[in-house]
Amino acid sequence: MTDREQRLVELEDKYLPDDLLERFRERAAQYDRDNAFFFEDLEELEQRGYLTLFVPEELGGPGLGMNEVSRLQQRLATAAPATALGVNMHFVCTGMMRAMWNRGDKSLQFALEEARDGEVFAFGVSEPGNDWVLQGSNTKAVPQEDGSYRLSGVKIFTSMTPAWTRLIVHGKDETAADGPELVYGFLTRGTEGVKSSDDWDVLGMRATHSRATILEDAVLEADRVVRHIPDGPNPDLLTFGITANFQLLIASVYAGLARRALEVASEALRKRRSAKNGGAPYTEIGEFRVRVADAALEFAAVPAQLDSYTRDFDECVDYGPAWAQRFVSAKYMAQKAARANAEAALHCAGGAGFGNAAEASRLYRDAAAGIFHPPAPEVSRAVFANAWLDD
Repeated sequence: MTDREQRLVELEDKYLPDDLLERFRERAAQYDRDNAFFFEDLEELEQRGYLTLFVPEELGGPGLGMNEVSRLQQRLATAAPATALGVNMHFVCTGMMRAMWNRGDKSLQFALEEARDGEVFAFGVSEPGNDWVLQGSNTKAVPQEDGSYRLSGVKIFTSMTPAWTRLIVHGKDETAADGPELVYGFLTRGTEGVKSSDDWDVLGMRATHSRATILEDAVLEADRVVRHIPDGPNPDLLTFGITANFQLLIASVYAGLARRALEVASEALRKRRSAKNGGAPYTEIGEFRVRVADAALEFAAVPAQLDSYTRDFDECVDYGPAWAQRFVSAKYMAQKAARANAEAALHCAGGAGFGNAAEASRLYRDAAAGIFHPPAPEVSRAVFANAWLDD
């Protein structure tokens, strides 16, 4: 084992030991059945300092990089995919802050210090009908004389709705002197005009409670405004950091789910016996051996791809626009493997796996959530087509 691998194993033992993961796995079924938020999981993770992973050592944090956090999130997702996905939205924010810090922009040090001190961040950018996502907004941002903004709009899929204390949001200021601009900042929980929807009854990843957030003249205080970016496709370190962390960490969750689905498939075949084959285990039946082999092949390259891209990201390798292909590919391939392997687990589990209480069933439903994380498959393909076919 290399020194690097040894460190990763030590981090797993420190933050996500086996007994903790078993508790999470048991609760995952309960959360799914009850459509409940993962309060107990979150409390245990907070007690271990898990939510501070990206905080630099200079600020009193663990100082982990993307590569290490990705590895931990993959491990967490093998036990509780919805918990991992919910925590991901906190990490999208703190990881973005860390990416900016590593590249010389310390403007969000105050937010990293808040994360160190226990604030829980969430991602409030996605909107209905806004396929520009980070490069546009349907939320109105009306400037005030004191430098604050009043925000009105709807944010969807706000993971961690019951628990966040800081919410990154954006809105469009149509009155800016140089043309429409996007205003980014952090709302504080309890701000007047911020309302969370109670509507949450979905197919999978139920424990995330990614409800809609309604903004009605919500005040984004002047000292919480962190960026002004021209409306449209304009490069900026903040949106680069969000994109990188969103795609690579989403990929990490689905990589962990894919791994667990492969384990569930294998365990099911070891337990099942075939009457037609004299009581032999299903592990000896060629059809099912091929199914597991295909699932393993589907998964094999995903962790390696994540390991390579996250290490390059930590080392601030400058791929320029070509980073987009890496981010999109990591997320696309991981969620594809998760869905394929979850389906394989269902086949291998047999009729017992079709019950909602079965882990194979839950993994299948959780994997389906990957369809909805941007970019959509057609957009992912466009990124590669544009890179290879357009001058």
